[in-house]
This record gives sequence, C-alpha cells and structure tokens, in this order.
Amino acid sequence: MRLPRAFTITAIAVLLAACSDATGPDGNEPGKTERFDWSGQIAPGQTVEIRNISGDVRASQSANGMVRVVARKRGERDDPSTVRIEVVETGQGVTICALYPDVPGREPNECLPGLDGQQSSWRNDVEVTFDVEVPAGCDFVGGTLSGSIEATGLDGDVVAGSLSGDIDISTSGLAEGNTFYGDVTASIGQAAMDRDLLFVSLNGNVTVRVPASMNAEVWGSTGSGSISTDFPLSITRLGSSRQLRGTLGSGGHTLRLTTLEGDIALRSH
Repeated sequence: MRLPRAFTITAIAVLLAACSDATGPDGNEPGKTERFDWSGQIAPGQTVEIRNISGDVRASQSANGMVRVVARKRGERDDPSTVRIEVVETGQGVTICALYPDVPGREPNECLPGLDGQQSSWRNDVEVTFDVEVPAGCDFVGGTLSGSIEATGLDGDVVAGSLSGDIDISTSGLAEGNTFYGDVTASIGQAAMDRDLLFVSLNGNVTVRVPASMNAEVWGSTGSGSISTDFPLSITRLGSSRQLRGTLGSGGHTLRLTTLEGDIALRSH
C-alpha cells in the first residue's frame, strides 16, 4: 500500500488567496469571489491530499510533473476571505486544506495530513472548489463534506470520500471511494490488490470496473437495489436485499461494494 495512513509534519506554509481586487476574478460583486493558486513539486510515490468542507474537488494528471492547486472561493453572504487555504508540505507529500473560522467551544482549526488536524465550520456559506493537477507516479487523497469528488485519468492510488456528493474515480492504480449521499463510480487498473478496497454509498449506486485478471474476494450488498456483474459470482436474495459473493482469480484481499438503497454493478475491463 503506497498511500500513507499517517504523515509527519515537516513544514507549514499559510498561503492566503491573492485576489483582493475591487471585483472578483470573474467580474462578480466585490468580496464575493477569490482565487488561490499554488504549485510545487513532490517525489514519485508521494501523496497530494485535499481536505475540503464545502465544495467540489477535481483532480487530473499533471502535464509538467508539478503539483498545481487552484481553489476558487465563493460566498453569497459571507466573505470568501474568511476561509483561508493552508498548505502543509511533509516528507510524504503535500496536504492542502480549506480552513474556516474557528468555531467557539471547539478546538482551533488546523491543517494536518491524514486523520490528524481539525476542520469545522458554522453558518459560513463560502464554498471552495479545488482543481488539482497530480504528477505521474503520485497518489491522491481527496475529501469534502458537501460536494463531489472527481479524480480521473490518474496513475497512482486514489482515496476519495464525501458526506454528500458523487464520487468519480479512474486510475491505473488502486482506489477506494465512499459517500453517504451520492453515487460511487470507479475504474481501477491494477489487478494485484495489496489491501482491502471499499466502495460505499448510503443511498446511491455503486459501479466499479476492475481488470479481468483481478485477484480478490468479492463481497457486495444492497438493501433495496439490484446487483449485476460481468464475473461468475453468486448473487443471492433475501427479501428486498441482495448479496454478491465469490472469488476473482486466486482470491486474496477483499473487494467490498455496499449500498443501502442503490444498485451495485461490478464490471470487467
């Protein structure tokens, strides 16, 4: 597994959005939009991580070997400058967070990699949309509470999670995608799994494409939807729920697809 579960902090750089013109970058009303632009370099095998709260995250392959992040902040009621974008460079890559004003009674917001740090917001309507370019050979981790995550055309491992929004992943590496409210669509190109892979939605559809030569134990379930697969796997039904079970190739780690109210599809490519 190349994606690190924990990171060691080596440096913290706070980079505030540079747009402070009388009008926003798109000619909108004063104080309604701001743009943040950052670029840097990480080594192959390291990770680009985006931690957002409100807004979409879109990742694509970099054409010049550099990490580039463009964050567009927009608020209808609140000033976009109240949300700062923070960059944390570590020995394992770079983490970039949208940090809202601290919430009274809670720990101060702090941008740290992985499961560390603190992010929260309260009655702030600023949305931040991230567009990210990921260098070849690097991994990507994207998370947001309200918004979709699109990470397509990548060649490293991908982990994407949202509370409310669709997940769309395509990579020649491995991937995981999870959302509460939305669809999960993923295409992975690596046949050898070095860990369990999880694709979950609470009320959306889960569609995963894997190589025909994939080695895995498959476990899938839906509470009220349908299940379809290109592989010779067992589909059983108990009331309105259905389950998918079986072994791909020589087996190994578990490929798990789960939804409560949506459909499940496991496809071959």
